[in-house]
Amino acid sequence: MQKIATYLDQDHRRCDEQYTMAESEVILRHWESAGRQFERFLALFNCHLDKEERVLFPRLDHALGNGYGPTTVMRAEHRQLREMLALMRAAIAQRDTAAYFDQADLLRILMRQHNLKEEGILYPQADFVLIKQADAVIASMKNLDHAETGSAA
Repeated sequence: MQKIATYLDQDHRRCDEQYTMAESEVILRHWESAGRQFERFLALFNCHLDKEERVLFPRLDHALGNGYGPTTVMRAEHRQLREMLALMRAAIAQRDTAAYFDQADLLRILMRQHNLKEEGILYPQADFVLIKQADAVIASMKNLDHAETGSAA
């Protein structure tokens, strides 16, 4: 039985790796490639957020008996991250390195804090509370991989 935390931690790493490739292209001002790499990152990242928001969070809220706990904070942070990423996408389209890195610098800080909360608190809590459902949770998340990115992750 795989742990939910392990699965989602690996998802974080895949997103981080793709983001690094996109950012490298922005640094080099290879705008066409930067756009493609950033779109790949966005697809992975949005799929990851969907795994949490559509699969993990509802089950965790149900198991904890509320919808106002840690998942509420995570959803709010997801909205903030999506807004920043939209600005970064626009900066790439406009070939504006300064605008991109204005957001990227803040994104790095927020993403690090967000991931620390998920990996250090939320995911271990999910492993504990959803232990009997872990395989089903992971299978549902893997189905989103296939449905939304066309990958066989």
